[in-house]
Amino acid sequence: MRQIFAGLYISLDGVTESPGEWTATWFTPEVGAVVGTNMADSDAMLLGRRTYQEWAGYWPGKTSADDPFSDYINTVPKYVASRTLTSLEWPGSTLLGPDLAAELAALKEAEGKKIAINGSITLVRSLLQQGLLDELRLLVFPVVLGTGRRLFEGGMDRIPMKLVNATAFDSGVISVVYVPSGAPA
Repeated sequence: MRQIFAGLYISLDGVTESPGEWTATWFTPEVGAVVGTNMADSDAMLLGRRTYQEWAGYWPGKTSADDPFSDYINTVPKYVASRTLTSLEWPGSTLLGPDLAAELAALKEAEGKKIAINGSITLVRSLLQQGLLDELRLLVFPVVLGTGRRLFEGGMDRIPMKLVNATAFDSGVISVVYVPSGAPA
């Protein structure tokens, strides 16, 4: 059975919004290797509406000369969770319908590697709350941003997590992997 994991960049104060604006200082080859591992571990991508629209406006037409991640992002099948979109223009994209849990269950039953979520913090929060996210992979950057959308905001239920891996890099970035522990909340 396939699993769904979220791979996110996060500041010390929990901000995940617009990482392209604040991660470059610490984006070392070690950090790039973690991103490369996330890509190698997955053969499908799950995106929320907002991230899909941002990425669909940026990635199509990009080549590896523009960005080393473009070949993966442009060719991997993309599944888009949205209640408002009715069509998708980016080749290789599939719109998921109103019964997201059932469609994700079917995707998880299909043959393949893991399904990655990048960005899409509203979707990640929702899947965590519903018990549909199997793994949370965070790259924690040594910066306090003060403002911006945070991964965890008020109104969420307690979700016990188990640390399964942690690696600190000389740059100050920490790679951590958590799975829901199933322990009572």
